[in-house]
Amino acid sequence: MGDLFSWLISFFLLIALLVLVTYQLMCLADLEFDYINPYDFSSRINMVVLPEFITQGVLCCFYLITGHWFMALVCAPYLCYNVRLILEVVCTLVWEWEDCLSLNLSL
Repeated sequence: MGDLFSWLISFFLLIALLVLVTYQLMCLADLEFDYINPYDFSSRINMVVLPEFITQGVLCCFYLITGHWFMALVCAPYLCYNVRLILEVVCTLVWEWEDCLSLNLSL
């Protein structure tokens, strides 16, 4: 019975990821056909990027906790890629922050 619940939870997490990716693709199609401008596109995409990363991390950790090793190994490369993207953004922001502080500029 516990295995059934774990697969149901992973199913709903996967559906949530598919919904987020489909929304991003729809926004990309709207941008391609000039229904929205690039500023609106980036604000819409930025709203769903962090929930997508969190959902992917929760899903991968859930597979590890429940002992589904193969599924965890399948999810791990994408999770590593997401962590690398987040760290890259944070390092860029810290670098710009240090540059602003060294020039005595206010943000």
